[in-house]
Amino acid sequence: MWWRRTGILTVHRQTHVAKVARSPLPLLFVSCDSSARLPSLRSLAMAQDNGLVLVTGASGFIALHVVRALLKQGFRVRGTVRDAKNDRKTKPLRTCYPEAQHPVELAEADLLDDAGWADAVKGCQLVVHVASPFPNAEPNDPDDVIRPAVEGTRRVLKFAADAGTVRRVVLTSTMGAVHGEVDTPADREYDENDWTNVDFKGLETYAKSKTLAEKAAWDFVNALPAAKRFELVTVNPSLVFGPPLHGTYGTSIEVVKRLLDKSTPLIPYVNFAVCDVRDVAKAHVQALIVPEAAGQRHIINSGNVWLKDMAHMLREELSCQGYYIPFLSAPNIGLWLVGFIDRSAKMLYPRVGKVFKFSNKRMREVLKVEPRPIRESVLDTAHGLIQAGIIHEAPKYVRKELRLD
Repeated sequence: MWWRRTGILTVHRQTHVAKVARSPLPLLFVSCDSSARLPSLRSLAMAQDNGLVLVTGASGFIALHVVRALLKQGFRVRGTVRDAKNDRKTKPLRTCYPEAQHPVELAEADLLDDAGWADAVKGCQLVVHVASPFPNAEPNDPDDVIRPAVEGTRRVLKFAADAGTVRRVVLTSTMGAVHGEVDTPADREYDENDWTNVDFKGLETYAKSKTLAEKAAWDFVNALPAAKRFELVTVNPSLVFGPPLHGTYGTSIEVVKRLLDKSTPLIPYVNFAVCDVRDVAKAHVQALIVPEAAGQRHIINSGNVWLKDMAHMLREELSCQGYYIPFLSAPNIGLWLVGFIDRSAKMLYPRVGKVFKFSNKRMREVLKVEPRPIRESVLDTAHGLIQAGIIHEAPKYVRKELRLD
């Protein structure tokens, strides 16, 4: 059938009426069991026609990879977008996996609006909540990031509970909800038992927003009556690299983009914990179906890399293909001064010279996801940016076939 080849979309349109609310965020970390009222997750994984998954923010960098991974496993997918008529945003969903057994459905919904969410979650057994703002610099008003992250998470969970069919929700959190304070000890490995202190002065707004959102999620599920309870799982990726699908890229790969487009002429002495978007997508699928994942957090992390080493990898791969990659180090005082006019540089300065390491034990042992080499992630990010037209294709460039799984 034609839709099987193209993944044509079914669109649900809703109106929007903004209503928002706030509540305190005490943390209660629990596991939930609703196995008595819904089919097992293993049966959903094996019976694709019964496994309808809602993916929020489906057109985003990570979410698009998650949608592709779900389609490849035979799941039916419904994705939320803010404007289903925006072809630039929705076309990647039609083409991310042409061999899909089921067409991707779209539902219009906004994190700060109740309209559309009841229809979006209707009939779904599984939910993956990915949607959340990720700024590439500190916002002028932190509430522009915190409010949709926290209130949007509560809204998605509320409608999931009200639907009565949802068995498990996977929340895309971040490693920044595990550790985000840059003045804490770097001589230890952080794991899922650690939480970012949201009262830390100088905490990045994104880390604060995701920490508050994740705590709100655990609190919400803990407070549900047994009849409405579902299992909650969180996925906490570090800085996410990897090839963008159809030109859809996230703030996280700006690091590589800036090395390629010459907007970073000097290399700051900074270190990143990184992972690959393809591993993150696989982790989300596993988080939906692995029983042992219920009620737990899962750090997704490949390891650590210095920015200067990333630049070296890119020079080795691309300098002979017509790309100039910077090699000179930025003096620390220079980065501090630039921070007064460049908000992205201001975010980097507190991290100069510091290395924070994170365990990926649960990623490997529970979700059964083996991290791919950092070099592969960095280079595939660069090739993906070039092949998507985000970075110009030099005359000497040699196209590389990218593995999307």
